[in-house]
Amino acid sequence: MAVLGKIRQKTGLLIFLIALALIIFVVQGALENGFFGSNANNIGSVNGTDIDAQTFMRKVAQVEKQNQNMSNTQAMNNVWEQELRGIIVGEQVEKLGLGIADDQLINVIKTNPYFSQNPQFLNAAGQFDEAKFKEFVKSIKNDQNQDRWAEWQNFENEVEKSAIEQLYFNLIKGSIYTTKAEGKFKHVAENKKVDFEYVTVPYNTINNDEVKVSDDEIIAYMKEHPKQYKSDATRAIDYVLFENKASKEDEDLVGKTINEVLYGNVEFNKKTQKNDTIPAFKDVVNVAEFVNKYSDIKFDSTYLAKKELPLDYQEQLFNLGKGEVFGPYLFSNHQCVSRMLDRKPNASAKASHILISFEGAERSTATRTKDEAQALANELLAKVKANPNEFASLAAANSDDPGSKNNGGVYDNIAPGQMVPTFNDFVFNNPVGTTGIVETDFGFHVIKVLDKYDAVLLATVAQSIEPSETTIDAIYTKASKFEALANEKKFDEAAKEVEATIVPASNLKASDEYVAGLGAQREIVRWAFNDDTNNGDVRRFDVPQGYVVAVLKDKNETGLLSIDVARQSVGNILMNKKKAEIIKKKMSGATLEDVSKATGSSMILASGVATSSPFIPNIGSEPKVIGTAFDLEAGKTSKLIDGNTGVFMIRTKSITDAPEAANINSYVETELTQQQNAAQMRAYQALKEKAKIEDERARF
Repeated sequence: MAVLGKIRQKTGLLIFLIALALIIFVVQGALENGFFGSNANNIGSVNGTDIDAQTFMRKVAQVEKQNQNMSNTQAMNNVWEQELRGIIVGEQVEKLGLGIADDQLINVIKTNPYFSQNPQFLNAAGQFDEAKFKEFVKSIKNDQNQDRWAEWQNFENEVEKSAIEQLYFNLIKGSIYTTKAEGKFKHVAENKKVDFEYVTVPYNTINNDEVKVSDDEIIAYMKEHPKQYKSDATRAIDYVLFENKASKEDEDLVGKTINEVLYGNVEFNKKTQKNDTIPAFKDVVNVAEFVNKYSDIKFDSTYLAKKELPLDYQEQLFNLGKGEVFGPYLFSNHQCVSRMLDRKPNASAKASHILISFEGAERSTATRTKDEAQALANELLAKVKANPNEFASLAAANSDDPGSKNNGGVYDNIAPGQMVPTFNDFVFNNPVGTTGIVETDFGFHVIKVLDKYDAVLLATVAQSIEPSETTIDAIYTKASKFEALANEKKFDEAAKEVEATIVPASNLKASDEYVAGLGAQREIVRWAFNDDTNNGDVRRFDVPQGYVVAVLKDKNETGLLSIDVARQSVGNILMNKKKAEIIKKKMSGATLEDVSKATGSSMILASGVATSSPFIPNIGSEPKVIGTAFDLEAGKTSKLIDGNTGVFMIRTKSITDAPEAANINSYVETELTQQQNAAQMRAYQALKEKAKIEDERARF
């Protein structure tokens, strides 16, 4: 009683202590769960609008269910982009007060093939019946299972949202217009041509060792051009893969088993408690049953051409006699033994053809008549017979078959029945070397039979060479020891000590799934972006190939490309600038002839080049060089030009103005279509760049 009395006297203090303990508990939980600085219930936010993690992951699961070939990370990135777009465009839609009425929503829904083609929603005339559709919606609303109604409401919301977004972008596209002046400019860009002579010394004539580009120079250049080299936060790791490979002992064990298949064996049967004699493969009667019992790859009754057999053993396998056995041989990590079952002559063929189509033929765009097509085919046949070596060039110049004209008209490995009947009959009913003409629905074909192939049916017992449990345990031990060693020493020193190969993986982004050389490894990416992971931290991961020991090499939070990636792009730009200075010293002289003599480079003519396609034949894209050529008067020589591929000096020979266009409307319409199609993407991209986006996907 004395104790209770004291407690009553101290009630105020007790309440204060309990409240204090609760506050400490809540604050501690908030800190542990990251509530301060990032909301653990959200996967991110856009302009202050939170994206609820639970709702987000439910959408991810739905996308995965609808697209079974899509990984979890791919689905997450897909939904993330949808959420960004929905919020960013939604803000603009709200500002404009855009919306659609119920009848407009029905008009949108009925464009869905499920509704527009479903007999349930069609009237007697086969047209969409709005009354039937409304009755369908009413039945869902009155359904005792209100989950169906909730799903339908979600569907309607998504349709409405999508329709309003499209309305918004249609307004943007509708605001785009193209003037006649722009159409005229496009006409001139495509049809004004320049001829010029040039001398060039390529950058690759200077060894990379002669110029050095420092990391500081690369970083400084990116800072000068931040928009060009903007990047999300990235991570770079190094890793060593300890692959689960079969040991020599594992290979020997499979080799012993495959030899038993090859030569026969006596095997104890537990059911009968007697020894069973396994016949040698060459003596087996039911081959398919034997293969399915002893092979890791089931029996396949497909006939194969010679070129479809394992490359290293094509001759031995293809030339087996019926019933003969070849092996053991190693193929695709399997020990194999093969037996010849059958050979089929003329199982496939190789032929070349020239298709001459005519107006009215199937898939034809030709304007020639049928008689004209036949006359041309006869003419080509005569040329082919006179000079068989011309077939490829005649096909390239005359054939109306886009699928074969650029490879000499050749179709290889043609199976019986693959081509239309008359074509098929000509190829398979005539000997190799026969040339002739057949008519099909596509036109007239000038055909030459090039080859016929036999095919063989092989039965193969293939036993996979897999690492044993003992081998896998040894690999695990090796990986664990290396992990411990890499925590004691520098990663590269530890790898050198155990003679392991380090593989770099740079430019990893928080939303990435794949790691170079390892495939889908979301766990490694998540670890690299974990707030608790610091540069130099080492960790071992189980992967399908075995075990990976990785070290976090670099955290890049600068907003620019990582230095590893920038070396490939920015490094080349800066290197070429330095090479240009070396090259310019060699390109001495005031004329093209002087520079050609000083450098030993030829003077080359480029003809008919337009600004709309600023390519120099056999060189590549050189807009700066071609722009200079148009800017010079005929006969004038340029100064040295730093191009994309090297340093140039040019001399303009002539400029041919674009002919007067009788009607530039086609150019105006083409330009308008291109600008309208690009407007939607550009508008959204601008809004996205302006938005304040917080991305917490790295935690998931």
